[in-house]
Amino acid sequence: MNEADALDLLRASIWTILLGAGPAVAAAMVVGIVIALFQALTQIQEATLTFVPKIIAVLVALALTGAFVGAQIHTFAEQVYGRVEKGY
Repeated sequence: MNEADALDLLRASIWTILLGAGPAVAAAMVVGIVIALFQALTQIQEATLTFVPKIIAVLVALALTGAFVGAQIHTFAEQVYGRVEKGY
């Protein structure tokens, strides 16, 4: 394995991580911003108010995008195992 192969594998792994974690992180971020705006408008400063909606949003996002994330991880694993099989 030369440097170009290692960099290509690193790029593919980082891209797979971003695609795998992206939907859940984006859902949590959107819900967090909405809850923060709600708290700012109503002046309710309860710290635990954000946890349950974020957990629900992340679980819904994972349920909706689970097949896509699994397919991306499967494609990456096939690519890595194909390189191992070929020896580079």
